[in-house]
Amino acid sequence: SSYGWIAFFQQQIDLAAFCATIVGATLAFLWFNIPPARFYMSETGILGLIITLAVVAFMTDDLVGGHGVSALLLIALPLLVTSFSVVVQGLSKKFRNGKKVFLIAPLHHHFEAIGWPAYKVTMRYWVLGMVFAMLGIILALIKV
Repeated sequence: SSYGWIAFFQQQIDLAAFCATIVGATLAFLWFNIPPARFYMSETGILGLIITLAVVAFMTDDLVGGHGVSALLLIALPLLVTSFSVVVQGLSKKFRNGKKVFLIAPLHHHFEAIGWPAYKVTMRYWVLGMVFAMLGIILALIKV
């Protein structure tokens, strides 16, 4: 939804409508994904969303001051940290004689392993996702 707002403020109404459609479809999926989940997205579904996110980021970027691509790093920070935790864990095991940084990777499973219930991990990721999404919108709309 961050890029929907960015597109809206850039007067790219068709792109904003597309983003709203993606958000609506994702919310409908999440409605049925609340435990006990009836549907699972898996890698196939998330890959399409990630590619769409990258394309929309480039479409909201321009050479005259657009910050769509640079905002992507901030908007996607929770996803990037989670992905990077897998790399850190693998490198740690390889170069530190099997010693791990996390109990289990990716990071959200580490939080579950230390005793956080799954709903708590999910809610924390939602809050962080919203905070970084708002910061990304602010970054993208700053005129430099």
